[in-house]
Amino acid sequence: MVNTLDMQDIRHLNLFSQITRINTRYCFDYNKTLIFCVPKNLINQALGEEGRNLRRMSEIIGKRIKIIPSPRGDQDIKFFAENVVKPLTFKSLEIKNDKVIITAGIQNKAALIGRDKKRLMELQKVVKDYFNKELKII
Repeated sequence: MVNTLDMQDIRHLNLFSQITRINTRYCFDYNKTLIFCVPKNLINQALGEEGRNLRRMSEIIGKRIKIIPSPRGDQDIKFFAENVVKPLTFKSLEIKNDKVIITAGIQNKAALIGRDKKRLMELQKVVKDYFNKELKII
């Protein structure tokens, strides 16, 4: 998994580390939400007691925060994509060669693509960074 970081991402990761006491290298923006990826067994610690860490970070950064389990390889692409786009859903996800194809209904497809393809481009960047695969929504 390769994740390109800019200065703002590094600041967010440092704040996350200070508040939660968990070091992670994975953070990205999707749909005006800042998403952090941590190992599955550390999610409760990252959230804090009654979500205290999550609320504190959200107040400081001024964005919604989401914490999801980090993928362990290509077998976790579907689970990872479902967590990123939640509460939206899709029918199926197929992996063919170096392409990830998401099949969704008409309403969900429109929501997954977003206005001016903004969400589609964000999700494509995430899939490219984490799995080195192209994403297509049909």
